[in-house]
Amino acid sequence: MRPLTSNRPAGFTLVELMVAIAIMGTLLAVGIPNMTSWVLSNKARGASEFYAEGLATARREAITRNAASRFVLSPNANGQLDWQVDVCFPVPGTPCSADSGSWSTVATAADNDPNAATPYKSMFRAANALPNADALVPTLQPQGSTGVYFTALGWVDTTDAQRLTRLTLTPAAHLRDGIATVALAIPLGGVVAKCNPDVAAPDSRACP
Repeated sequence: MRPLTSNRPAGFTLVELMVAIAIMGTLLAVGIPNMTSWVLSNKARGASEFYAEGLATARREAITRNAASRFVLSPNANGQLDWQVDVCFPVPGTPCSADSGSWSTVATAADNDPNAATPYKSMFRAANALPNADALVPTLQPQGSTGVYFTALGWVDTTDAQRLTRLTLTPAAHLRDGIATVALAIPLGGVVAKCNPDVAAPDSRACP
C-alpha cells in the first residue's frame, strides 16, 4: 500500500505569513509601550537610592577620615542632578567651609591629607541613567541650595545657611499611578530619612 502524500508545498502560504506578521505587530504595539513604561518606572524608583547613596557616602567619609566633607549637586543635560563628594582637612585658622579650606577634587587630593599613600580624591556620580526631568522632577529645599556640608562627627554643618535640607523627586502625571513622590530629608544628625511629602503625620511615611 502506497503512503499518503500531500501535494502542498513546504513552507508558509502568503495568507499565513500575513497573519503571523499581523499578530507580531499587535504584540509589539502592546508590548513596547508597556516595556518602555516599566523601564522608566524602575529608573524613577532608583533615583532616591542614587542620591541617598551620595549623602551617605559624604557622611561616612567625614567620620572615617576625621575630616569635613560635602555633598555637592550640579545640573546636567537631562535636567537631573549629578553629585560629587569632596573632603577637606581643616588647619588652625583655616576652617573647611563653602568659602575656605582646601577641598579635594576628582583629580587632586586635599591639602594636609594624612593618608599620603592613598589620598582621597573626590567621588563623582553622573545622573545620566535617571529619567529626564520631564518624567521625574528634582526639587531642592531651600531653593537655590547646591548641597550640604558634614563635620568630622557626621553632623550637618549649620554654618552653611543655604544648606540642603530636602531633595524631593516628583514623578510626572503619567507615572504617578505606579510611583509615589519621594523626598530625602537631611536632619542635623546627618542620617538621611526617606519620606513621602504628600502624606502627613502620624503616618510613618511623612517627612520630619
